[in-house]
Amino acid sequence: MDKLRRWFGGGGRPADGEAPPDATAIAADEREYELDLLRNEQERLDDLAQRQLRYADYAWEPPRQGGDRRADDTGEPDT
Repeated sequence: MDKLRRWFGGGGRPADGEAPPDATAIAADEREYELDLLRNEQERLDDLAQRQLRYADYAWEPPRQGGDRRADDTGEPDT
């Protein structure tokens, strides 16, 4: 909770003798938290799932074929 209070500026005054957090300390805490999340995700996923996520942007999808018209259409609009 202290981390969230520091990030969003809540929590009132700092304790006696404690300096208010500066931007570099907040950035370091954020970086540490994000690295911890990445480590936990890496432990949770197996090798195949990690590779699938890594190469998801390069996935190939075949081009769409045909159009709105279907084989049983006569070409005349329904009235």
